[in-house]
Amino acid sequence: MLLVLTLLITASALTVTGEVLLKIGMNEVTAKVGAFSLNPQVLWTTFTDWRVLLGFGLVFGGAIFWLGVISRVDLSFAYPLLALNYVIILIPSRVLLNEPVTLMRLVGALIIVIGVIVITWGSGKS
Repeated sequence: MLLVLTLLITASALTVTGEVLLKIGMNEVTAKVGAFSLNPQVLWTTFTDWRVLLGFGLVFGGAIFWLGVISRVDLSFAYPLLALNYVIILIPSRVLLNEPVTLMRLVGALIIVIGVIVITWGSGKS
């Protein structure tokens, strides 16, 4: 189970970091050429931005570690653990992106954590 936990933490760290880079990159793209669309100039600017490319690479890296997780445990056990990414993402969203972390977001994060505890606790007893 330690290996699964290590793979899961790595997958989450890569995915969250990648998503933050995607957001930072898209903020830059939006400032230059506007919000994402199928316009050729927007597509070119998006897919040549280093943050977007690195973000995709990190998310893909997270998916590789995720394959290691789902090859070792039931998907119905593993998948809800990905919900912790929603909790983790609050920190870089606030610190790096200056996004508001409202009381409702914190309550939602607490509900997710409780749900993950219930799922992992229940699976240990079955």
